Amino acid sequence: MQSKILNVAWTAALAFVAVQMWSSAAQAQTWTKLNHPATFDAGTALLLTDGRVLVQVTDAGQYWTLTPDNTGNYVNGTWTKVASMPSGYGPLYYASAVLPDGRVIVEGGEYNLGPDEETNKGAIYDPVANSWTKVSPPTGWSNIGDAQGVILANGTFVMSSCCVKAMVSLNPSTLTWTNIPVTGKADSYNEEGWTLLPTGELLTVDTTNSANPTNSELYIPTKDKWVSAGSTVVELPNIGSDEIGPGALRPDGTVFYIGATGNTAIYTPSTTGVGTWAAGPPLPSINGQQLDIADGPSAVLPDGNVLFQASPGVYNPPSYFFEYNGVGIQQVHSTSTASNDPSYAGRMLVLPTGQIFWTDGSTNVEIYTSTGTYNAAWAPVIEAAPKTVTPGSSYQIAGTLFNGMTQGGYYGDDAQMATNYPLLQIVNTATGHVFYARTFNHSSMGVANPSEVATHFEVPSGIETGPSSFIVVANGIPSAPVAVTVN
Repeated sequence: MQSKILNVAWTAALAFVAVQMWSSAAQAQTWTKLNHPATFDAGTALLLTDGRVLVQVTDAGQYWTLTPDNTGNYVNGTWTKVASMPSGYGPLYYASAVLPDGRVIVEGGEYNLGPDEETNKGAIYDPVANSWTKVSPPTGWSNIGDAQGVILANGTFVMSSCCVKAMVSLNPSTLTWTNIPVTGKADSYNEEGWTLLPTGELLTVDTTNSANPTNSELYIPTKDKWVSAGSTVVELPNIGSDEIGPGALRPDGTVFYIGATGNTAIYTPSTTGVGTWAAGPPLPSINGQQLDIADGPSAVLPDGNVLFQASPGVYNPPSYFFEYNGVGIQQVHSTSTASNDPSYAGRMLVLPTGQIFWTDGSTNVEIYTSTGTYNAAWAPVIEAAPKTVTPGSSYQIAGTLFNGMTQGGYYGDDAQMATNYPLLQIVNTATGHVFYARTFNHSSMGVANPSEVATHFEVPSGIETGPSSFIVVANGIPSAPVAVTVN
């Protein structure tokens, strides 16, 4: 059954201003194909802490990495096949995250190697050893499926099940699960997405709450409790399919939530309790078709705009691409295969360059480049770092905003590709070549965190020696360089 789409009144003056502000800028955004195209069907991608992009072969257990060239350019990057998942596991639509120790956790899957089975399988990838290890399911969980997963501000990975009202946390050392005795959840977790807020809470919009279809909720980790976050004002989930779009936290602290109904809503958090909702600008109709996001990706650009992919109805092509700038929505250029894609096919990953890495489950991989720039107040600041380093050795670096202002990329229950962790570039002064030092064991994963954060890093063995600079990057926003000598 189709959700009722509520009309939102926007003044003609505001619309005119928004169009005037965007008209020239929108034409400058570009999509670029890789110089070395993928030879496989590229699916969900995650950013490793050594700067490589880990990409799954769609609906399979195989993985590849894309390594940028020596200038940090991903368009000119090279592909390398890496270790495959444990036998019998190759999920589609699942929970995933890059843990604070640098390993990658993948859990569940609505599909597994093709069939729809809401699998309870899981695995963890060690990029140093280039190996996958099987992770046993939580006790009593026969299904995980297309689950929600997120890393809390304290570094703990938590996950729900697609099919029961339950949450668990992961012990990364033992790879075992602990049940979280959560109270207060108004509906099931099915099809919902989780957005990490600067307060450390999680925001979600109910998708199966037919009695209260505009209800939203906050998870408070310190109390293991869900509470109502109020009405979204307009309906966002598609009643019938239970689908919804992503909720993207912007650097100004607001969350831009996109519905499977064509509606959008803006959540403004509060540091003293529940925040407030307001209706956002509705998505447009194109060729007589109302656009929405019934599952689909979004990504926060360095300038704070939200790039997103929308399509008409539930699971229908074609796709169109837009940016939201906090005032209005502007259409931008589309990818070369957008005419064949429903929104759910897309994935968006924020690269250290500030560009967006996009896949659609085919061999077509494209990178989006925007023209906007970041506010200097959002940039990481290096406060403590070694003066000299040696290849192959490990050190610690510390500073503020190392986790960025947002999680970077957003989708929902079917895919998570957050990048709220520090990447460390070491740039050689003489050559300008960029080397990534693998970071691990970050002291915090909290977004927009004003406190000092520390992370360990390992200097790559093949790095060029001599005078260089440290640059910490979070969600495509770089710090000012700090001098270092590589011995």
